[in-house]
Amino acid sequence: MPRYTVHVRGEWLAVPCKDASETIRWLGKEALRRYIKNKPDNGGFTSVEDVKFYLRRCKGLGLLDLDDRIEDSLEDNEFVEVVVEGDVMSPDFIPSQPEGVHLYSRYKEPVEYILIEGESLSTQDLLSLGKGLFKIKLTPQAENKVQQSRLLIDSIVQEQKVVYGITTGFGKFARTVIPITKLKELQENLVRSHSAGVGKPLSPERTRMLLALRINVLAKGYSGISLETLHQVIEAFNASCLPYVPEKGTVGASGDLAPLSHLALGLIGEGKMWSPKSGWADAKYVLQAHGLQPISLKPKEGLALINGTQMITSLGCEAVERANAIAKQADIVAALTLEVLKGTTRAFDTDIHALRPHPGQVEVAFRFRSLLDSDHHPSEIAESHRFCDRVQDAYTLRCCPQVHGVVNDTITFVKNIITTEINSATDNPMVFSERGETISGGNFHGEYPAKALDYLAIGVHELAAISERRIERLCNPSLSELPAFLVTEGGLNSGFMIAHCTAAALVSENKALCHPSSVDSLSTSAATEDHVSMGGWAARKALKVIEHVEHVLAIELLAACQGIEFLRPLRTTTPLEKVYDLVRSVVRPWMKDRFMAPDIEAVHRLLVDLKIWNVAEPYIEKYRMEHIPESRPSSPTSFSLDSVSLNNSCAHVHCDSLLDLDGS
Repeated sequence: MPRYTVHVRGEWLAVPCKDASETIRWLGKEALRRYIKNKPDNGGFTSVEDVKFYLRRCKGLGLLDLDDRIEDSLEDNEFVEVVVEGDVMSPDFIPSQPEGVHLYSRYKEPVEYILIEGESLSTQDLLSLGKGLFKIKLTPQAENKVQQSRLLIDSIVQEQKVVYGITTGFGKFARTVIPITKLKELQENLVRSHSAGVGKPLSPERTRMLLALRINVLAKGYSGISLETLHQVIEAFNASCLPYVPEKGTVGASGDLAPLSHLALGLIGEGKMWSPKSGWADAKYVLQAHGLQPISLKPKEGLALINGTQMITSLGCEAVERANAIAKQADIVAALTLEVLKGTTRAFDTDIHALRPHPGQVEVAFRFRSLLDSDHHPSEIAESHRFCDRVQDAYTLRCCPQVHGVVNDTITFVKNIITTEINSATDNPMVFSERGETISGGNFHGEYPAKALDYLAIGVHELAAISERRIERLCNPSLSELPAFLVTEGGLNSGFMIAHCTAAALVSENKALCHPSSVDSLSTSAATEDHVSMGGWAARKALKVIEHVEHVLAIELLAACQGIEFLRPLRTTTPLEKVYDLVRSVVRPWMKDRFMAPDIEAVHRLLVDLKIWNVAEPYIEKYRMEHIPESRPSSPTSFSLDSVSLNNSCAHVHCDSLLDLDGS
């Protein structure tokens, strides 16, 4: 018999339906009847027949037609809400629709698994888990370690030893011994009291990442959680039952207590929870709808669920992967701008960068060569200004390897720290089953990921800072030799005038966001936790900085493609023409003014989805295969006329070469 979970005035009711041919109106009336029946004063209603109401889905808030049949409109055990017209007691119970929740209307339950043991999870693995591409399964080795760790906790409880977090209070109450009969209540109170976060809930993807990362840490076997409870956590993850986790409230030591407590609160059947099946609803009903039971916490298990740096680290994982994606594509965007502005490739010569061999700088210079080398990809645009009279380009073009390069090296540095943190035990106390003891330490302190993510924000911001200056050069006719603001009939049309202003505004915001949060610390918990990392804010603002960088580069890419229109019929190199074609598949040329925001967002989506990179990468890698090892000078002073090639650049390269030869 189908059953539906119906929300009426803050209460949830399970309503069975013997005949699915009944109407939506019948379901609403039956839910109201059951609600009235349970109220001493009939809930203030005189009769169900007198109540005017409508029904809507909890998932997506779609309104339901009262005359439609249930079997045509609802799935078995779908969650719906009755809203009484004009009733002040029927407010929206949904706290906030998660960002990107519309994407989950197409959610398909994954069939593949990632094996978790707490030692080898990568940043890309965690992103894939966040996107719902995989379920989780423990390795046998991880299960054994978890069991051994739990045996030690059970023996501590049985022997009534005084151990922090197991038989004592927390923080300032660490010296308060708790009776054995109240140890379960102790753990439940810990989770409830620490669920004190505020702000919007994390998106489904970010909550999945947070939950997956906590599972990975628990699988290491140093937390003391029971295998039974860990399996329940994994079942909730695999069913995509995601607790309501506010994004604000962590100071990053002792771990991310507030957000992880909200995560645990849903798992014990309290607070709100979201799933693709139910939308937002009370956690116990969401779990029930998926055939799951709320977790009953054993000694230490509340602490095991909430003590760690997983909020900082999971957001940091997303930040470092998005930073890596936009950094690679920034080289492609800048190369296209260089072509439009008729710049030279001479500044990307292999020998120049061999003399200052930072890995990022060398790689960026290589990417520019692979995209612009006319020996491989003839460019009619480059050929058109081969004998121009300019000597060298502005820094925003010439110094891309040096500026973009350090961003790449920053990302590599931060990724190493985040990868280590992903696979680290961050509990307190730590349970060492092989030694038969628990040890209090400070692995929960978030300083490592906090400092790294502050550094990431500062580094990645520079991609936007230099991009905005290139946008200025594209829009300014005195610098670009193109129509002002890249539009015909200037004055009647404003073109890219305000798009550039948007880029400037985002760069300015980033300057404030790049102030390191980890330089701050406020003593908490009655001076027990007297130094904290503020890593939660470091992670959130790093993501905001990266989002701004993505949008600025989207504007530059739009502007560069528009610049190409004024150079036609000349064509650029093959890989850059492919990039142009991809952009034009989602955004048409700017012939006259129109609503621009959708164009920016369409190109932003190309960057976020790595589609710009995917178009250019085959050409970059083919060039790499053909040029490794590339020829290098036998010494810094050696020189051959063969290196003075004009095939892929203009006369200001030619002039550079002549200046080098005669020493002037």
